[in-house]
Amino acid sequence: MLNYQGVLIGLAAFFIIGLFHPLVIRLEYRYGKRYWWLLFVPALFFTVLSLFLTQYYSIISGCLGFAFFWSTGEIFMQHERVLKGQARRNPDRDY
Repeated sequence: MLNYQGVLIGLAAFFIIGLFHPLVIRLEYRYGKRYWWLLFVPALFFTVLSLFLTQYYSIISGCLGFAFFWSTGEIFMQHERVLKGQARRNPDRDY
């Protein structure tokens, strides 16, 4: 009998990563890096939550938590890319 659990968790992680990439770009474009805490607070929440959930819910919550952690750092890197001209600059914001 085949075990689909790993494939389903991998698929969920794939979609989580795919969701966070444009989220970071849009968040930096509209607000800059000053709202980094909007990524950090849910990172803490989902990571701690994963300690109290069971099986799949714990894994998905942990993946979400660490995707938020990664995105917290990535928003600062995206800001640097904007300053270097490697990413789009919002004309309505001062840099």
